[in-house]
Amino acid sequence: MAHFGALGGSKAVGIVGAVVVGVLLRLVVGLEPVWWMAWLVPALLLVLAFTASERWWRPLTLVAALIGVSGNGVYYLRVIPAPIVLLVVAGQTLLWMFVVSESRRALRRWRTAWTALVYPILWVAVDTLMAALLPDGNWASLAYTQSDVLAIMQTASLFGIAGVLFLLTLVPSAMATAVVLGRDAKGMTAMVAGTAGLLAAAVMFGTARLEAPPPAAPLTRFGLAVQDDPIGLEATAHYANAIREQYDRQIAALAAEGARVVLLPEKIAVTSPPAAAEWQAHLAAQAKTQGVWLSAGMAMQTADGIANDAWLFTPKGEWDASYRKQFLAPPERGYVAGREYVVREVEGARYGIAICKDMHFATLGRAYGQQRAAVMLVPAWDFGLDGWLGSRMTAARGIENGYVVVRAAREGLLTVTDARGRILAEQPSGPRPGRSLRVDVPVPAPMATLYTQVGNLLGWACVALAALVMWRSRVRESPPSEVRAAIGPHR
Repeated sequence: MAHFGALGGSKAVGIVGAVVVGVLLRLVVGLEPVWWMAWLVPALLLVLAFTASERWWRPLTLVAALIGVSGNGVYYLRVIPAPIVLLVVAGQTLLWMFVVSESRRALRRWRTAWTALVYPILWVAVDTLMAALLPDGNWASLAYTQSDVLAIMQTASLFGIAGVLFLLTLVPSAMATAVVLGRDAKGMTAMVAGTAGLLAAAVMFGTARLEAPPPAAPLTRFGLAVQDDPIGLEATAHYANAIREQYDRQIAALAAEGARVVLLPEKIAVTSPPAAAEWQAHLAAQAKTQGVWLSAGMAMQTADGIANDAWLFTPKGEWDASYRKQFLAPPERGYVAGREYVVREVEGARYGIAICKDMHFATLGRAYGQQRAAVMLVPAWDFGLDGWLGSRMTAARGIENGYVVVRAAREGLLTVTDARGRILAEQPSGPRPGRSLRVDVPVPAPMATLYTQVGNLLGWACVALAALVMWRSRVRESPPSEVRAAIGPHR
């Protein structure tokens, strides 16, 4: 195995290398990542860590990881308090340190080409545990860097985000292993060929899925309307009425253009119960007057806290359903989380409702897939800088479970995607008078996917494999039998 001290024995060269890798890593873990760099930059980080000396590999890896993940610090400061930002950045840095450290340990312990599998297994395991245990789940998983590379993203219909992540991390690990061990290392040819074959198979599957003729389906015209302006509990009547009147004009304009389903964003207003009842009556009247299905996000102060809900009204002006947000964002302290799913028959198809962050969680997306939703209506409120990421994480749920996603976000993007994740229409939001979007979408019957049926089996398998690898890499192996015979019995 190549061994260069601190990259050629020069401390300065090693530090410069770590800084360069860290800067490049920012382009991978940022809110709008450069997709192709996600396949290359981790390989540079692994080579840096694998070839540096025992004394230097940890500080060099730490420098690179810290520079990389701290690039999102400005965004974090908009969402969470500064002390928590420090903890988040530190935690993400240590996470990269952990995965690289365990991969290095396995490479040095076994020195075979197949140790290239350790790095992807660890990342998928960590991603799976984060999704299951953390309040923000696996937000900004490396897999989402490929959101616009639809041939790769189709793997999610089979194995979920874990499948995309495994591919994405296997390739740079294979490259780094080949560089460090050399082409003559045990199993190298088979490992490289296997990696290339797996990637080629994924691309061919994804391409075939994208090119398959869509099933015959009736068109539904959707209308999305958003104003970034918030209405809080202390808002004046004049201010609130101006925003509501503009929503009325947007709904009327979309209905005049033939929209059958109109979606407004999350949390149009935070209100008291009497005001919420008045809003409900007003929106019901708008749905009836314009003859549309109307979904809108509203929040109401209750005795238990603030409820963040999405309402659905029929073209007859009936209040058909209310969904309560299940996964709350960091600023929503004191809010009440919901537990129920909502699926309704709309325009002859099954529609589900979720709110913003809910769709960052694959378990919730899969639950709607299991209930055979054909369309998801998702009112949302992003934080400006994360508009692309929020829309693409939500679109991934559609790929995983085979449904159309209609998402209207304040301070983000108005986005409509099909069951393959293709963007059918997209537009940035804006302040009053706001932005509107109209798009015709074929809504086929629900298309069950393998992921909908089996869930994240790959992810949990990687959790088990990661635990096994970490244990085996620490077990001291007994000497061969001939060595034991030469040593004689232990006394």
